[in-house]
Formats: sequence, structure tokens, C-alpha cells
Amino acid sequence: MRLNKTLAEVTHRIIARSAASRSAYLERMQAAAGKGPARAHLSCSGQAHAYAATGADQATLAEASSGHLGIVTAYNDMLSAHQPFETYPALIREALRQAGGTAQVAGGVPAMCDGVTQGEAGMELSLFSRDTIAMATGIALSHNVFDAAVYLGVCDKIVPGLVIGAQAFGHIPAVFLPAGPMTSGLANDEKAQIRQKFAAGEIDRAELLKAEMAAYHGPGTCTFYGTANSNQMLMEFMGLHLPGSSFVNPGTALREALTVAGSQRALALSALGNDYTPICQVLDEKTYANGIVGLMATGGSTNLLIHLIAMARAGGIILDWQDFADLSEVVPLLARVYPNGLADVNHFHAAGGLGFMIGELLEAGFLHGDTKTVAGDGLANYAQEPFLSAEGLTFRPGPKETLNAAIVRPAAEPFQATGGLKRLTGSLGTAVIKVSAVDEKHHVIEAPARVFHDQEDAKAAFKAGEFNGDVIVVVRFQGPKANGMPELHSLTPMLAILQGRGHKVALVTDGRMSGASGKVPSAIHVVPEALDGGPIAKVRDGDMIRLDATSGALEILTEGVLDRASASADLSAYQHGTGREMFGMFRRTVTSADTGATVFDLPTESTPTSQN
Repeated sequence: MRLNKTLAEVTHRIIARSAASRSAYLERMQAAAGKGPARAHLSCSGQAHAYAATGADQATLAEASSGHLGIVTAYNDMLSAHQPFETYPALIREALRQAGGTAQVAGGVPAMCDGVTQGEAGMELSLFSRDTIAMATGIALSHNVFDAAVYLGVCDKIVPGLVIGAQAFGHIPAVFLPAGPMTSGLANDEKAQIRQKFAAGEIDRAELLKAEMAAYHGPGTCTFYGTANSNQMLMEFMGLHLPGSSFVNPGTALREALTVAGSQRALALSALGNDYTPICQVLDEKTYANGIVGLMATGGSTNLLIHLIAMARAGGIILDWQDFADLSEVVPLLARVYPNGLADVNHFHAAGGLGFMIGELLEAGFLHGDTKTVAGDGLANYAQEPFLSAEGLTFRPGPKETLNAAIVRPAAEPFQATGGLKRLTGSLGTAVIKVSAVDEKHHVIEAPARVFHDQEDAKAAFKAGEFNGDVIVVVRFQGPKANGMPELHSLTPMLAILQGRGHKVALVTDGRMSGASGKVPSAIHVVPEALDGGPIAKVRDGDMIRLDATSGALEILTEGVLDRASASADLSAYQHGTGREMFGMFRRTVTSADTGATVFDLPTESTPTSQN
């Protein structure tokens, strides 16, 4: 099938914009690869230190002729999504022995949960945890003894951080091994209704906790389509998982078989064999374009609008929000998974899932099919699904037809003709919005502003009965420089109640919203942020604002607003407690949301960006 014209144009634009920085990155990776297996260059003392605790593998490692795999793990047993990784290292070591190689845990990285920290001070460390994870990945691999690596991580900042760190060692192959989603519990829409009842004071905390425990009830990823599961989708669209492995439940024979196969595949891709495929070759400009397409076609998390930019820049590739906006205009929305629909990711997987979608998008010309992947050359590998037979793990063609058209549809009959995310621009700045879960009647909101400097103040005003009509709630000084750009998902029940009362409601913020952003229109990641003196710092209560997700506009309608002095805020409360004092350097050096909100050095554009 002929490649979609817009996809071709956007990809060409990315390649041109990134030419100098991408070339410099690849030269560095080629130089690193040219040194050969790193551990052969270690001193005898260095090798002895590295192998001292490997037991029966020590003699094999000393020979330096067999492949050695590094494991970078985000295991902890507080987070359901990462608890299954506890048993992975032993399984991987045995799998590598069977293949004639060895494996060691190279290091661990932190993993925090936005669900646990939602509305709490710890959320202000969430975004910065991504770059911390990238740094920890670099430290884990800095011993320079591995021929390939596998990465164990699932949730919101963990996968982007691991990808950033893996690209610093882009000369070695990388396979990402997921843990899979927990089995389905309390339906997500029922959970949301109970949260709204609690916010309205209709039920007590005991009843709320009972519902939450029924929803989050076992090992694995949360089952709604938020950032964690958007990450898993990306790892297939971008060729870093084995095909069909993202949404296989923990504790199953198929999950274990995929873990074994993925670890063995990583070593088979090393320079010691005949199929050398380092991650720097997998993650190229076409691959990142495919990732954006996957995000749009599935209605994925708004958080990836910053993470994908940061991930790409780590490999010398420069993305911007206009790339996302242009692809969103042409990529059809093929999935309805909560909060975009009633189904969860288990239902989505059963209905055909990613294998069906990738096949459809390839056939319709919305994906580059000629990318390298850990499963081999060509994204068509990911139109397959894994299964167990008497011969072991086997891959077969995925379904050619949807098994439930209420959850996933063919490209010729999409839920909507455009993607799930949009860019907004105007006199209030630049922002993004997730529209896949927002009813079309709420795509345009024109209402007076009510301005807050903290989400808790907004919730207090709601509890005091201060919202009695149409309103655009503006929560500012929540950007990366101000306080780490926390998610403001705890505002969702309040805003949904106001919307349910028949009011026109929207949120505008320089902070973030959850990856589970729902039915209330939310203009998020506003840049410039308030602390940088952006227009959002000039808005006052009562100013009229227009959020138009149809035309892509975010405008201040009241005259004279931009002539005002910027408001200031006391940010001292964000600087200490719950570890925040350790991240002052991050707040001082972090870039804007539209450049990835990262503390790392950024490559510069090779050519001016065309703004279509």
C-alpha cells in the first residue's frame, strides 16, 4: 500500500530537521561498536570484580567468547505493574545458559506510581523520575561488560527513562520485556462513577476504598489505557517488544515463554552473531513517526507528547508538537479503550489488539513498514500474535478482522477520521489536548476563567460551592520549572461533576493531566509556563477564554490581558519535603514541555521547521 502523503512529509521533515544531530549520534555509536565486546578490554582485576558473584557462570564469563546479557530492572513489589519482575532475572539467567550465554542484573532503576502520588507532594518528583531513570540506566551499563541488554519496566516514566538511557548505549541491542496487565477487576467506568460520588459527598471513604481495591486487585499494569499501557503500545509500534507481548497477563505460561524468548533474542542480535541489530538502528526517524501514529490511532496518553520528544532527542532525532498535530489530522482513531470507551486493555487484546491494528495501519499506508525491529526487518512482524503449541512459542498471523467492533475497528471504518490528540495555539500560548474521550459537543468551550495557583485551592473552591456556571478552570505555576509539572488528575472528579450539571467546563494548565485524561476538555502543558512569564500568568478571574479543539485554538478573548504584568506566586512550598529539596537542580535546568521537559542537553535543529 502506498505511504500516506502526510506521514511521508512529516517523516521527511523530521529527517531534515535532525540531520546534523542524528549524524553526530550515529557516529558516536559506530565508534563505540568498533571497540568490540567491552569486557575483553577490562583488566584481570576488573573482570574478577565483575564476575566474582556469578557462581557457575564465572568460568564461562572468563572465556569472554560467549554472549553476556545485562538486565536493567525497575522491579519493586509496591507497584503492581513491576512486582512480576521479581522472578525475571533467575528466568533470564537460565534462558541464557540454555543458549550458551550468561546474564547479570546490571542495575536497578527507581519506579514510582502516579496513581499512588496523585494529588500528593510526591507527584512533583514524577516527571523528574524519568530523567533519573535514564541516568540510573547509564550507571547500570557503565561497567561496559555487556553485549546486549534487556529492560524490565512498564509504567509512566519508567519506559521513557529506560529508552533514553538505552540510547546512550545505542551500539548494543535492546529488548524490552513487559510484565503485562492485571486481570480485569471492577469496571473502569464504574470506578469513575464511584469517585465522582465520593467527590460529591454521596459516599464515604470506606466505600471508595472498597471500589478502588476491587479495581486494582493483583499483579500487573492497571487495565485502563493510560500512560503505562500507552508505553506498551509504543514498544510494539516501535519494534522493541516481541510481537503481541504487551498485553499478555502475568503469571501465565505464555508470559514466561515470551520472557525467555525475548532475552535470548537480545543476545542473538549482538555483534557476536550474524544478525547485529543495535538499538540505534531500531530507533530511527521512521520508527518515531510510527510511534506517533500508534499514539494517535489508539487515543493514547497525553504524557507521550513530552516523553516521545525527550526519547527521540536522546538519539539525535528532533520531534515537535506540529509533527503530532499533522499526523493527528490524518490518522484514524481505531480503538476505544477506557477512558475513551468502556473496554479495558484485556478486552482490547482479546478483540484483536495491537496485531490487528498494526496490520490495518500498514495496509492503509499509515505506517512505515520498512523499519528494523527486534523481531527482524519490517513492521509486518508485529501483525502477528504469539501462542504456545507442542513445539513451544510460535507466532502466527494476527486476526484480519476485528472480533469486537465496539472496541477496535478497521482503518476503513474508524471511530473517527482523525487521531486522539491535538495541538492548540493562540494568544494564551501553545498546548495540547486529548479529544478521543471528549464528546464532540464539548470540543469548543467559551467561558470565564477562574484562576488558581494550586489544585488544592481549586478543590476547596468546589467544596465551598463557588462554581455555579460555565467556567474554564486555570491552574498555573504547575509547569516543569515551577514544581516539576505534576499531573492534576485529582481535579477530574470535580470537573466531571460540573460538566454533569450541564455547565460548560474546561481545564487550562501549564501542568499535566493524567494519561487517563477523560471527558472534560483539558488544555495542558501550556507553554510558555507561568514561571516563564507566559500569557497564562496574566489571566485573571472573569477573563473570557476560548478553547476550540476543532480549529486548534486557545485564545484570551478579553482585551488588554497581554498588556498586564505577570502574576507571581510563592513557590516555596514546592521546594522542600517528600524529597523535593533534592530536585532543585532539575527545576532550574529543565526545558519547556514542548521540547520534552528534560534536564539533558538538547540537539539543535539542522533546518528550519515547516509549520503546516
